[in-house]
Amino acid sequence: MNRLWGYLSAIGATLFFGISATLNKIMLQEMDPIAIAALTYTIAGVFLFTLRQSPLKEKVLNVLNSENESENYINRKDYIILIITALFSSVIAPILFLNGLNQTTAVNASLLINVEVLFIIILSLIIFKEFLQKKDVLGMILIITGAVYLATKGEIADILFKDSFIGSLLIIMASLFWSLDIVLSKFLSNKRDLIWVAGIKSFIGGIILLLMTQVLSISLETSFNMLPYLLFVSFFSVGSAFILIYFAIREIGSTRVGAIFPVSSLFGAIFAFIILGEPLTIMELSFGLLMLLGIFILYWKPKSSN
Repeated sequence: MNRLWGYLSAIGATLFFGISATLNKIMLQEMDPIAIAALTYTIAGVFLFTLRQSPLKEKVLNVLNSENESENYINRKDYIILIITALFSSVIAPILFLNGLNQTTAVNASLLINVEVLFIIILSLIIFKEFLQKKDVLGMILIITGAVYLATKGEIADILFKDSFIGSLLIIMASLFWSLDIVLSKFLSNKRDLIWVAGIKSFIGGIILLLMTQVLSISLETSFNMLPYLLFVSFFSVGSAFILIYFAIREIGSTRVGAIFPVSSLFGAIFAFIILGEPLTIMELSFGLLMLLGIFILYWKPKSSN
């Protein structure tokens, strides 16, 4: 049963990540990329620590650990990995991504972020020797195919140079650091207190980014209109998504979690249609269904398999 929840958690994380691209693009109209990242991760850390001190803590942890022998302790090695992954995913990657997003289109960014899948698969196979069946490869191909179409509207040629080479390069570099985070998070995914792990990761990133804004004299001021976007991205696209990702990695492995992440392109297209009024065609919906078929193939477990 937890295997099913692992896939649902991964899909939930991609949903939150998909909407964050649209909301971040809106915030970039008024705010500096580093300021957005600093506020987002700091607020996410405060949110997670508040949740951990609330009566909801044990209820959430009991759900996450209901059918799993998780570890109650966090040793020195775990903290070292936690600090490294926090630097990768909560400092370096968001700075690269938001600056890249600021220099290129959301369409271009949506495609290039999917390079993360290839990085994750390669790293997971090398580090953890995770086994892939032929059906898994087919499912990944369907997901990536759908993601590429959704991101490019079928116009794939010269994607790197279509808008801004520097912006595209920054997006690819961000994808590399996020892939390193997901793969290394495998070492932390079996901890019982995933709220604490996610909170530490968010807070480390937020504090470092806040210090950067002070050193670089970047203003943290924002209008009241931006506050709902900022809070949503902080609570869900960062805070809740971190917990969902850790749980998903524990249950289905980092390779499959990484393979599902391109579905964020589908959610991104849907939210862009709803929030920004961008067109959503029958072809885009069809390729979105192709991606969902890819997820089903990944999840489907033949009766003969062990």
